[in-house]
Amino acid sequence: MADASCRRELELEIPAEEVSKAAEKVAKEFAKMARVPGFRPGKAPISLIKRRFAEDIKSEVLQNLVPETVEKAVAEQKLSPVSQPQVDKLEFKEGEPVKFRASFDVLPEFTLANYKRLEIEMPEMGLTDEDVTKALTEMQQRAAAFTPVEGRAVQNDDFVQVKLNGKPEDGGEPLRAESVLCHVGAEETMEPFNENLRGANIGDHKDFDVNYPADYPDPKLAGKLLHYSVDVLGIKTKQLPELNDEFAKDVSEATSLDELKTKIRESLEHERDHRQKDLQREKVIGELVKLHDFPVPETLVEHQMDVRLERVVRSLAQQGVDPRQVNVDWASLRHRQEERAKDDVKAELVIDRIATEEKIEVTDEELDHEIGHMAGHSGESTEAFRARLTKQGALDRMKAKLRSDKTIDWLAQNASVKTVAAASAK
Repeated sequence: MADASCRRELELEIPAEEVSKAAEKVAKEFAKMARVPGFRPGKAPISLIKRRFAEDIKSEVLQNLVPETVEKAVAEQKLSPVSQPQVDKLEFKEGEPVKFRASFDVLPEFTLANYKRLEIEMPEMGLTDEDVTKALTEMQQRAAAFTPVEGRAVQNDDFVQVKLNGKPEDGGEPLRAESVLCHVGAEETMEPFNENLRGANIGDHKDFDVNYPADYPDPKLAGKLLHYSVDVLGIKTKQLPELNDEFAKDVSEATSLDELKTKIRESLEHERDHRQKDLQREKVIGELVKLHDFPVPETLVEHQMDVRLERVVRSLAQQGVDPRQVNVDWASLRHRQEERAKDDVKAELVIDRIATEEKIEVTDEELDHEIGHMAGHSGESTEAFRARLTKQGALDRMKAKLRSDKTIDWLAQNASVKTVAAASAK
């Protein structure tokens, strides 16, 4: 785990006099409210109250004095805890000082390396006419029409309309579809479908097994054997539209094919610039981590491992997969995130220090702009979105994230960038 040099242990003591004074005060509060048989409310002798409620009084005194004592000691020693102090080895005897140990993680001390001219390598991200042609071909494929075919059997590249029923061998939930198109001979089609449907005629019935590999993209099918019962309902071929000005008008706002190509190029350039910026940021962070070697607090690493795991769960949920149904060793997956979590924490601490050093701050205008941008995405009004962030205590987190992004951009602008062939970029 993370280095123990970020852990602080303080042996602390609360003077007996202070403890007695606090116990007396608490006992008096109890006496005002305590209901003791044989006495009117608030009239029981204080000595009886102290005996009867000894444990409650002790608990109340500790709840008040221990956090105060820890806070005072932390301030005096100019420490910066990054975790809630844990208290143990507590000794509490009447008439004696209270002794205990407080343990917590602190921010590590480190010296900033030379960050002003970071050296990074970036792959060439040029755009070619082939890229534009490929995007145009994809649009053409999406705009294709399916034409029914009669009077012949299924051939390669046909789209066969089938009704299917797949029963998993392990007795799981069957896979049913009343009408689905299967592209025969296509690379993405499982081979048993190609073999059994090629040469089939409309009205034919086929029974066959499909063994899905363990790395199959759909977790519901991965690693399973299904017994399929398939009816051939129809055969269709894909008719591609002609690439001309009419096509451009049909699929976009463009008025000609040339204009559509220009728009495609602009869109691809925009995507490329985004990818380039993201990659450059990634390289800057990687370089910072490499340049700084210091221990990181275990608490922050643990938190970051949780954050990384949450991302995996959220990503699965967004793909419509129930994370509870996925056969994953979550504890092992979380543990595998440890090294990357350490790097995340290290980068965050270094970037924060650089921001302070370079006096990089987030202006109110920048914060307002980001809130407006995010509100637009969520479909809320800016005011409602801001109110929600404030209620959740998320405004400071957003400000810290913007400050970090601003610092990374500043580091990227000041970096020495060497452009290399895509395959050899590190």
